[in-house]
Amino acid sequence: MKPLRGAALWARPGAPEAPIDDAGVCAPGIKLVTQTVIKPVTKTFPVSWDELHRNARALAWRLHELGPWASIVAVTRGGLVPAAIVARELEMRLIDTVCLYSYDDHSGENHTQSAIEVLKGVSGDGTGQLIVDDLVDTGKTARVVREMLPRAHFATIYAKPAGRPLVDTFITEVSQDTWILFPWDVELQFVQPIARRQD
Repeated sequence: MKPLRGAALWARPGAPEAPIDDAGVCAPGIKLVTQTVIKPVTKTFPVSWDELHRNARALAWRLHELGPWASIVAVTRGGLVPAAIVARELEMRLIDTVCLYSYDDHSGENHTQSAIEVLKGVSGDGTGQLIVDDLVDTGKTARVVREMLPRAHFATIYAKPAGRPLVDTFITEVSQDTWILFPWDVELQFVQPIARRQD
């Protein structure tokens, strides 16, 4: 078994000692124990369905020039929608998922990212595979995926400075202190006119 480099591990009783086995498959139920408090969010960046679709298609244009690809690996859950759009545009049918969980708190000014739990890994070393996610933020999740599939091409729609070196292709860079509001996380609602708002 090869452990993740530089990672402290916490396993459930009876779980393997390292998150990646000899075949390169990350063992479900393993958590990387660290906690990162991301810089206080000072800005939000709302993304509409149309904008997400347009940016995912732009990503597909870039990836088409770099292919062909054997398969897509979507990073759940944020990478599912972009991966579906990229797969459609590149006429790919073989799609797998790597299932991770990392954000604990979306409330308040700080968004905390703590233990990364691998719920489902992917076999192989990533040769010919295309990893698709919505965003690379601090890079913690991307590092785990990179360890699983070191030879894969990693593509995201959005990239923040801390995680940008971990991805091969992205469309839009946003500042580290910006929280992206994806369309699946928000809903439209009435907002009072500025003149009617009380401070």
